Amino acid sequence: MNSISANLNLMIKACEKASKVLIRDFGEIEKLQVSKKGPSDFVTNSDLKTEKIIIEELSRGRPDYSIISEENGEKKNKDNKNTWIIDPIDGTVNFLHGIPHFATSIALKRENEIVSGLIFDPIKDEMFYAEKNSGAYLNNKRIRVSKKNNINECLFATSGTIEKKIGFSFRKSGSAALDMAYIACGRYDGYFQKNLHLWDIAAGLIIVEEAGGIINKLDLNNCKDLKIIASSPDINKKLMDKISNF
Repeated sequence: MNSISANLNLMIKACEKASKVLIRDFGEIEKLQVSKKGPSDFVTNSDLKTEKIIIEELSRGRPDYSIISEENGEKKNKDNKNTWIIDPIDGTVNFLHGIPHFATSIALKRENEIVSGLIFDPIKDEMFYAEKNSGAYLNNKRIRVSKKNNINECLFATSGTIEKKIGFSFRKSGSAALDMAYIACGRYDGYFQKNLHLWDIAAGLIIVEEAGGIINKLDLNNCKDLKIIASSPDINKKLMDKISNF
């Protein structure tokens, strides 16, 4: 493994521990799909269990750090300059329906900047991570954004409503975190979406940037109603021109 900080190592260990529960629970979804009650309550419990494990592990290593998480909201501790940002299951609708496309996302925000980020897809066993000024990685291999500059050859991701034909190919995957991760490793060429929460994209921000991507300026002190446009540098202007009214 490339040299990583103690904080990122802590994030990785917390994520790996939580993922064991997540994988086991996902294995139960197929059985629940055919029950009268359905899997909704089960998935909510999986979300809560996963988040609890992550918070416990991170807090054991850094008890004074503040926390922002999807299920528990914001908790300010002694150290309010350092904040963990946690999304235990990004892609819960996919998880709910037995679709193996979801991820756990953890980021570390220092004042108004993301300094570490990790996105882990437990089913595909793909771990994307980055630290400031240290590059972006997928399972210990350095990754970079795509080099395509012909928009007709590109593939973009969004989860928003497209009101008019925009003239290029895009996908709605159901996981903002993985959409960002896929930009970082060149699978997607760009991503745009409105009405996001900070925990959806916090880890992805630094992973995309450290992979050489471009992201619009965001207020990281705002946890909701965020709008993101992220892409490789080679296609950024063409994408911006296409979605000027987005």
